[in-house]
Amino acid sequence: MSGDTVNMYGGQDNKGIVHHHAAAPARSPEQAVRELLALLAELRAHVPAESARYIDSALPAITADPAAVAPEERHRALLAVAGIAATVGAVGVPVVEAVRALLALLGA
Repeated sequence: MSGDTVNMYGGQDNKGIVHHHAAAPARSPEQAVRELLALLAELRAHVPAESARYIDSALPAITADPAAVAPEERHRALLAVAGIAATVGAVGVPVVEAVRALLALLGA
């Protein structure tokens, strides 16, 4: 079960909830790429063969050393796989979120 559980015992004018969340550990772009690759491997089983081939063709730009690939090429490849993921509904949501997080890490 997830979400907030609130129990109030007595008091007056109780308003609001204070959340004490630890900051998420900082991820590197390399870690984010590894996570995205794992999600893309799972996604391939849920898309048509043509879409799977397009995912495969985008992988070199996503996984390449940033110095070896133009930033716009990586950006285009990330948007392409996010677009494919968006077409398969709930199964693709983790990929879309992973792409969004990676783009944020890359400053795009």
